[in-house]
This record gives sequence, structure tokens and C-alpha cells, in this order.
Amino acid sequence: MDIKALHTDLEELFPKMVEIRRDLHRHPELAYQEVRTAKIIADYLENLGIEVRTKVGGNGVVGTLKGGKPGKTVAIRADFDALPIQDEKDVEYKSTIPNVMHACGHDGHTATLLGIATVLAKHRDELEGTVVFLHQHAEEAIGGAAPMIEDGCLEGVDVVFGTHLSSTESVGGIYIRSGYMMAATDGFEVTINGKGGHGASPHETVDPLVIGSQLVMNLQQIVSRNVDPIESAVLTVGSFHSGKASNVIPDTAKITGTVRTYVPEIRDLMEKRITQLANTVCQGNGATCEIKYHRGYDAVWNHPAETTYIEDIAAEAIGENNVIESPPLMGGEDFGYFMQKVPGTFFFTGGAMDDANLVFPHHHPRFDFNEEAMKVAGKVLLSAVAKANEAEIGKK
Repeated sequence: MDIKALHTDLEELFPKMVEIRRDLHRHPELAYQEVRTAKIIADYLENLGIEVRTKVGGNGVVGTLKGGKPGKTVAIRADFDALPIQDEKDVEYKSTIPNVMHACGHDGHTATLLGIATVLAKHRDELEGTVVFLHQHAEEAIGGAAPMIEDGCLEGVDVVFGTHLSSTESVGGIYIRSGYMMAATDGFEVTINGKGGHGASPHETVDPLVIGSQLVMNLQQIVSRNVDPIESAVLTVGSFHSGKASNVIPDTAKITGTVRTYVPEIRDLMEKRITQLANTVCQGNGATCEIKYHRGYDAVWNHPAETTYIEDIAAEAIGENNVIESPPLMGGEDFGYFMQKVPGTFFFTGGAMDDANLVFPHHHPRFDFNEEAMKVAGKVLLSAVAKANEAEIGKK
């Protein structure tokens, strides 16, 4: 395929991509409520003559474009759910839905993938192999990737690619690494059951506040004293709730937190030690506790061959200086589930606004991104599809 022609077509299509992105931004939908968004995606793909499956694993949409020549089957994923956040930007395309907004760039992911689909559909006769467009619902909730996989979205797929726009990294570049890219994301909740009483008579109580405070400090020792210093882990206590009155010792206290790890063995260790410490601290102080440990997304691990391939492809498409090695990140993503089934890689595309005063992190009420980033992501992924059959990537 003529990569230059693909990139030119994408440039010409860019105003349409912006139009799609801004429409989705005005009409965001939360996870598992993405009815309008899913219909827009499905209708758009069908109008391109692309085979479409809807309600894949929930509200997922899968488009399949078969090329005119034999070759590998390449999947590209974009998520499309929004967040329960009030949009506070002063722009004409701000959210029209109270307390719901695209605060993580999923509208841009969707518009980018639809742009890629448009260009490839135009060149389908020259396309070697098949391209599967994975439009995923519910990334921000319990995860739409796993149910889509269970519903067969990866059947016949040889290699999978994905990207995420970054509102804080410079536009023009991509950020990628081989191996662990993002962390496993777990959560825990400890309810301490003590014995309440009057603040003037603490000897007649089992104070859950004091016990909880001791537990918070003990939990912070897990990373520093139980985890191999060569490995990485984060344990953050995010909430501690107990009591209502200043002179009353409450009956209970509740602590919640998040755990981030890469290596499965460290993940297991964190769960084990949190459980042990909670039980030991509470029992040692005459209290009981209830512990809930929730395993969230698995870590995102980029396959080496596919990562090197994207790095090389991106160097040609956007310039070698714009391919930047990313550090491993402690944020979470369910794209890793796709790569547990099929070789692939996941990277970030820089999308910081030109005005530094408009740069805000993801999940912020004033989040926005530089729409030029959609061109960058689109060009890299178009190139990846075009040259996939020339490289030693994908299922062997």
C-alpha cells in the first residue's frame, strides 16, 4: 500500500474526524449506557461497507474490513465511554449532559479509529489481509475488553494495536516501551469493628479509630519492607471514615485504598500482606475486621517484537525524534486483556494543548486535548496496518 497516499487521505479527512470527536464530546455516555455512541459507530462503519457486529460483550462494536489481497488480520482498538464528571470547559463543544463528560480522550480515540477505517475502506482493494476495528465500551468501569473477548472479538486476529491520547505530553510524539507499560489496578476495603463509647471513658471501648490509624501506618511498610526493592508497587490509602461526634468513640472505622503492581507475584504478595496485617492489628487490639480485596485490571504488558515494529513504523511516519521511550506507568487500562490473547502493543500519543494554561490531567473537569494528536495516532496506525505483512509480528 502507498503509505504516503494513506496519510494524505487522513489529512484531508481530519476536519471530519474533528466533527465526529466534538459531536461525541457534546453527547458523552457512561459505561454500559453508550447507546447513542455505539449506534453512531455502527452506522458509520456500515456506510463504509464494513461488516459490523453490535452489542459485542455489551455495547461493543466490531467492524471487519477484508482486503483485496491475502494477509494478516490486524486489530485496532478504541474505547468510547465517558466519565461521571461535570464538564467545566468554556468551549462550544462542551458536554451537554450534566455531570457526564469525555475527560479521558475516548471521543478522540473513537474519531481516530473511524478516520482510519475510512481511509482503509477507500483502499480496500490494495489492502493485504483483514483489519478488525475494536470499538470498546466500558473501559472506565469494570472493563469492556474481557466481555468483548469472551464474545469472540479476537477470533482470527493475528496482532492487536492500541493507543491512548495523553493531555500532558507534547503533541507530535508517541510514548512507548516494551514489557510492562501500565500496572495492575486493585482495590481494598477494611471495616474495623470495635466497641464504641464516651470519649471520656476510652478504657471501656475498643477504639476503631486508633486501630485504623495503626493499620494505615503498618500498611505503608509493606512496600518498603516486604517488596523486593528491584520491583515496583504502590499502596495508597485513599479514605478513612469513622465517627461523627468529637466526644464519642465510634463502633466502626472503614479504610479503603488502591494497590498498583506489575509482576503477578508482587500482586499476590500485596493482597496476602494486607489481609495478614489487617487481621493481626485488629485482633491484637481486641477488634475484628472484614476485608474485601478487589482485583481490577491486569497489567498492560507490551510484546517486544510488536513494540519494536511500532517504534520503527512510527519513526518513518512521524520522525525518529518523536518516538519516545515511556517509563512504566502506574495507571491502569484493560487493553492488557487483548494482549493476553494476541501479541500486540499499546502506546500513548501526545496531545497537550498549545496553551499551557489549558493543559489539565485526565479525569479533570477541564480536560481537553489537542486534536492534532488524532493525525499522529492515525498515521502511525495506518502505517502499522500497511506494513504488517512485511514484518515478523503477530501469532506464529
